Amino acid sequence: MTFNELNIAEPILKAVCEKGYNEPTPIQEQAIPVVLRGKDIFGIAQTGTGKTAAFAIPILQMLSEDSARDERSSVIEPGASRRDRRGRSHGKKECRAIRSLILTPTRELALQIGDCFTDYGKYTGLKHTAIFGGVKQNPQTEKLRQGVDILIATPGRLLDLIAQGEVKLDALTHFVLDEADRMLDMGFIADIRRLLKVLPAKRQTLFFSATMPKDIVALSGSILHDPVRVEVTPVSSTVDTVDQCVYFVEKPEKKGLLISVLKKESDQSVLVFSRTKHGADNISRTLKKAGIQSEAIHGNKSQGQRQRALSDFKSGKIKVMVATDIAARGIDIHELNLVINYDLPDVAETYVHRIGRTGRAGHTGRALTFCTSDEQVMVKDIQKLTGRKLATVRHTA
Repeated sequence: MTFNELNIAEPILKAVCEKGYNEPTPIQEQAIPVVLRGKDIFGIAQTGTGKTAAFAIPILQMLSEDSARDERSSVIEPGASRRDRRGRSHGKKECRAIRSLILTPTRELALQIGDCFTDYGKYTGLKHTAIFGGVKQNPQTEKLRQGVDILIATPGRLLDLIAQGEVKLDALTHFVLDEADRMLDMGFIADIRRLLKVLPAKRQTLFFSATMPKDIVALSGSILHDPVRVEVTPVSSTVDTVDQCVYFVEKPEKKGLLISVLKKESDQSVLVFSRTKHGADNISRTLKKAGIQSEAIHGNKSQGQRQRALSDFKSGKIKVMVATDIAARGIDIHELNLVINYDLPDVAETYVHRIGRTGRAGHTGRALTFCTSDEQVMVKDIQKLTGRKLATVRHTA
């Protein structure tokens, strides 16, 4: 199937083709027609499956169609004044109202989703912006006052600006809850419930999660109406294009092994996972002392620091990024060559998400895991979850 067969409007199809996308991913192929029919969605899709485009493309199309209908119906008597569904006051300066809200857990994801709307919607005339904490709100509120059709937001900043009267959602028609499992992991459930109370009851809701624990199922049941379930690449699946192996190594030897591997891979982009923020900083300092340029990214870094590090990594200015799991949700590198699990994750499902950062879009990738004796139980959990035995290497210092 091609994007053209999904009956996507020409302006959006043109933008998608300019990105080099010809065939939709499975989640896009299944979700886009359902969203265009106006149905709620319960989507299960792990990172790297093209989930953002699965909701961004149909939302852009529906909002564009609504705008066109509004324009055709806006011929009124001279001197009359009437507000249409976009919040315009005819005969006065146009004032757009927020019609689509995408709620996401981190600043990096908000910016990443915003980039996607920029790419896919550049010929539609629709406006969007992203709001998130950790930075001054004035530039964000200024954009909101100018009017936007689509708002991408993190929970805390969104609720703050609603309380201040800077965000009004009474004209909302589409609500997307993205990375729902990560939302719950980060403790946003109370914020989500507060937000649901101010959303219009009549709306289309798109709910996406990479995993499906009981609390996610319960949350989805409380906000979705007769949803269509769309599920691709179950969380227990690891990407076939990723070669995976485990190095059995004792903890004091990990740093030496990492330096050795990275020096051999000096021309490759490498994402290194640390379990903790302190650990990420420590690893990055060790690499710099060894002459390997790297940056650490985690929740304690300022927004400016995180964005500069991500920009340098994406551009290739630095080849090694050390990240915690939450921060890494905002890292999307087109051809990431290698993922290294310096620390094993506490949950086996997280391993699947980590290595899903490489081997995307038909490209091959590699994932190396450093495992100490007290982490071997985690490797067993991963192999049980994925149904795949990992190749092993016994490291000798």
